[in-house]
Amino acid sequence: MVSVGDEAPDFTAPLANGDVAELSLSEAVVDGPVVLAFFPGAFTSVCSHEMESFDDRLDEFAGAGVTVYGVSIDTPFAQNAFREQLELDFDLVSDTNRDIVDAFDVSMDFTALGVHNLAKRAVFVVDEDRTVTYAWVSDDPGVEPDYDEVVAAVRGD
Repeated sequence: MVSVGDEAPDFTAPLANGDVAELSLSEAVVDGPVVLAFFPGAFTSVCSHEMESFDDRLDEFAGAGVTVYGVSIDTPFAQNAFREQLELDFDLVSDTNRDIVDAFDVSMDFTALGVHNLAKRAVFVVDEDRTVTYAWVSDDPGVEPDYDEVVAAVRGD
């Protein structure tokens, strides 16, 4: 699993930003640190609450010079519908091939439901050098991150 101090794996993936674009982590960090908030799936209650919670705190992240991205295995088209439904003001990264989930080693299965290789709920802060400065990963998909802790991490508190 990717840990604090590791170099974050680079990736290029579809970006749901109201349209469909492309995002490379190495290019995204040129503008400053990023938060990668992995979530299992769009249109689910806990994931919706998590993404809304990040959206509610966007001013705090922006004030620290940090850009937030949600990451899931959903298609960018589903992610755009999800963004629109929740009125999210940040973009979502589509990892339908599970390359990012695998690279960050945050894959999980809902075996009882027959759903495999979803993203665990996880948050990574990646600085301009692609160094991971904060990492949180939950084995319980019902547990959300400590948002105050994430904000403190991006501020360097």
